[in-house]
Amino acid sequence: MPYVVTENCIRCLYMDCVSVCPVDCFRAGEAMLVIHPDECIDCGVCEPACPVEAIRPDDDKEGMRWLAFNARFAEEWPRICEKGTPPADADDWRGRPGKSATVFGAAAP
Repeated sequence: MPYVVTENCIRCLYMDCVSVCPVDCFRAGEAMLVIHPDECIDCGVCEPACPVEAIRPDDDKEGMRWLAFNARFAEEWPRICEKGTPPADADDWRGRPGKSATVFGAAAP
């Protein structure tokens, strides 16, 4: 049961989760992070570290929707091993519904 990153991460990118991941399974895109499902060891330390509750187990309703998205982009986006600086407008995007369709269009779950 890997964990996945969901819509709440889009345009927030606080990256607290990256700091606690023991296996560096996060990948960074321009607008959000994803978790490589084949590298995640299901330890769960990233879930409570996320300040926007964007990380879910892949077996809950929201996690299931985002599993294929995480798997697809984890193969394309570069690995991130250290917390970076969130975008200046991250707080403006926090909790906003419908971000995935706005940012990713047809690629969104």
